[in-house]
Amino acid sequence: MQAYPRTILRPRHLTRAAFAPFGEVLDAADPGRAPIAINGGTTLRYDQLARVETDDEGYGAISLFQAHEAVSLPLVIEVMERHPLGSQAFMPLTRCRFVIVVAPAASRQPDPANMQAFVTDGRQGVSYRRGTWHLPLTVLDMAHLLVVDRKGPGCNLNEHVFAPGTGPLLLPQEV
Repeated sequence: MQAYPRTILRPRHLTRAAFAPFGEVLDAADPGRAPIAINGGTTLRYDQLARVETDDEGYGAISLFQAHEAVSLPLVIEVMERHPLGSQAFMPLTRCRFVIVVAPAASRQPDPANMQAFVTDGRQGVSYRRGTWHLPLTVLDMAHLLVVDRKGPGCNLNEHVFAPGTGPLLLPQEV
């Protein structure tokens, strides 16, 4: 039996520079990054922690959302949004239940009669198909979520604000 020399690997401290030939380090704590307040100030977005390689028109971005204001139900839905140029995925990094309200992408604006609502089990994530109307991130538990969405040229956000007193009412889950 032939003996082969064993390669010895010793881990080093992970830095952006050391890892650059292989990819990008995902680190929301990087002192050079300031979070952006979104969703009416209820969430901090650590934007574009890495790029997902795609075609020349746009690119996927991996971001970290820090959901720091939990809601309780019942809740009046005042705004829905969609992303016409790309999908958007949310995956909790810690146990986090969040509310999902969706309406078909084919609609020019969300129709409450066609909406469906869900609550995750705290470990589930979702990826909204391109153009699907959805409630902005609305959490029942404070947490961090990994988000993958499209960046690049073109407007990739449409919002629909319901007239006062007309937004659907989201009740607690049936038991």
